[in-house]
Amino acid sequence: MANYQTHLAVSGIMGVAYGTAASALCAFSPVHGALACCLTCLAGMLPDLDSETGRPVREVFGALAAATPFLMSNRLEAWAGGRDGAVLLALAIYVAIRYGGANLLALLAVHRGMFHSIPAMLIAAELAFLACKFDSLRVRLLLAGGVAVGFASHLALDELYSVKWDGALVALKSSAGSAVKFLSKNWSANIVAYGLLASLSYAVLVDTGYIQVLKPTRPHGALTRNARTR
Repeated sequence: MANYQTHLAVSGIMGVAYGTAASALCAFSPVHGALACCLTCLAGMLPDLDSETGRPVREVFGALAAATPFLMSNRLEAWAGGRDGAVLLALAIYVAIRYGGANLLALLAVHRGMFHSIPAMLIAAELAFLACKFDSLRVRLLLAGGVAVGFASHLALDELYSVKWDGALVALKSSAGSAVKFLSKNWSANIVAYGLLASLSYAVLVDTGYIQVLKPTRPHGALTRNARTR
């Protein structure tokens, strides 16, 4: 399979191309193009979060823990009711991802499991869309698309390295098909992955207004009785 440096180089190239195309061809601002570039580069390393502990994994977790609170800044300020509370939430998220997330994955995740899959790519893109609570829907789609592009570059590169070339002969290694897949051999992991994907898809539809969540209302009679007792 491709090593850490190769994945980083390829995702970096994809990020530069994606961010440049967004600014030059799609009329996005240079700031949004640069942000899309960075997210694409970071997403290219996400599938290896399930790898064995080591320096590359620590670096990816560190970058993810640092980037997430910044992307969620608008949401954190709304949840906390102000900037001071948002800073506290940002610190809590950093610690939870940097240490809690790393330790949890080290115990539960299996390398080349559902982290290396198409559903995982969609989950990562939808998480980015929900985290980036910007006013412009186009910008949110741009950033989510960058995450999908970076994630997909990692999966494609792993599959490319699963092909063994011996002159004119082409053979597949045992790892072939373990990156670009829809299901793993572990059905518990499949259920969790698709359950999370369905939940996030619903949250995206609610967040964009395509699904309206009905709020409970008081019966008219109860409202009248409450008014009389005042």
